[in-house]
Amino acid sequence: MATLVLVPGGWHGAWSFEAVVPLLERAGHAVHALTLTGLRPDDDAATVAAANLDTHADDVLRLLDRASLTGVTLVGHSYGGMVIAAAADRAAGRISRLVHLDAYVPRDGESCWSLTTERYRQAFAAGAATTGYAVRPPEGGDPRRRPHPLASFLQAVRLTGAYAQIPTREFVYCSGWEDRTPFADLRARLQADPDWRVHDLPTAHNPMREAPNAVAALLLGTS
Repeated sequence: MATLVLVPGGWHGAWSFEAVVPLLERAGHAVHALTLTGLRPDDDAATVAAANLDTHADDVLRLLDRASLTGVTLVGHSYGGMVIAAAADRAAGRISRLVHLDAYVPRDGESCWSLTTERYRQAFAAGAATTGYAVRPPEGGDPRRRPHPLASFLQAVRLTGAYAQIPTREFVYCSGWEDRTPFADLRARLQADPDWRVHDLPTAHNPMREAPNAVAALLLGTS
């Protein structure tokens, strides 16, 4: 039995994995889907304003401690790739596999802001114009989305090198939105890196909703 911890992307909560979790659990695995600090429905303005990338990495680490988890497959979607990298670097060997699901894969000193494209930097800035600390969700999409803490997009990750020692590291590239994806160059870089395994899915940016069976199969190693 595997243990999987699922970390959502910007504006999203644990609910973004709702179609995938039962597929993994039916296969006999333990699954923990997180809603990060500042994205919970009852979080107040002060909580949102104070949350940053370190806060979100600590959310993951607290779960590992609370549930005494080891040998974990840590999955991050989109912005969640920043979170799983930061958390895995600090997790003292408790992570055995990383899956960046159409997600950022940072190096030390990089941030979501620095890694994304100018299109998304402008969207972050415009989305935070009202409060200065929370980025409104983009137009359309699931009504459960919440304003996302701006500081978490801006903060640079600090990696000691422990992250690079995790035995299995995988990147999933979603090819169905190639006119807008910020991950094309990342895919090329990781394909050339023998320490990474790269998968392709022919979906847009939310494969958990568009192709939950394919995502589950990939996470289960049966694809």
